[in-house]
Amino acid sequence: MNIAIKKFYYGDIPEEKGGTGNYQSTADSHAWPLWEIFIRSKQGLDHKHVGSLHAADAAMAIENARDVYTRRMEGVSIWVVESKYISASNPEEAGELYEPAVDKIYRHPTFYQLPDEVNHM
Repeated sequence: MNIAIKKFYYGDIPEEKGGTGNYQSTADSHAWPLWEIFIRSKQGLDHKHVGSLHAADAAMAIENARDVYTRRMEGVSIWVVESKYISASNPEEAGELYEPAVDKIYRHPTFYQLPDEVNHM
């Protein structure tokens, strides 16, 4: 009896599913989805992407993210987002995406007169 077992390593996406995140490996009938982790530090107001991990659900992802990414108590808030819900632009199409902003020259600070009191800008 020949059984083909395909190993997946952390962060791998099986080719036969095209990266949907809902895959089943031949060795395991239940595969956990990939979650993207964002942490807000004590010094900042924004959440920053710190990494990814696999978890069964959002609660487990938050607990695992706490253990993996905030070991030194540097985090104030944790966001977890299932990877399949993130949409991103294509870097190769950046010119087309940002081209409309070029004709909005009024956004440049050269059209504004700053008072002398604001000399640190």
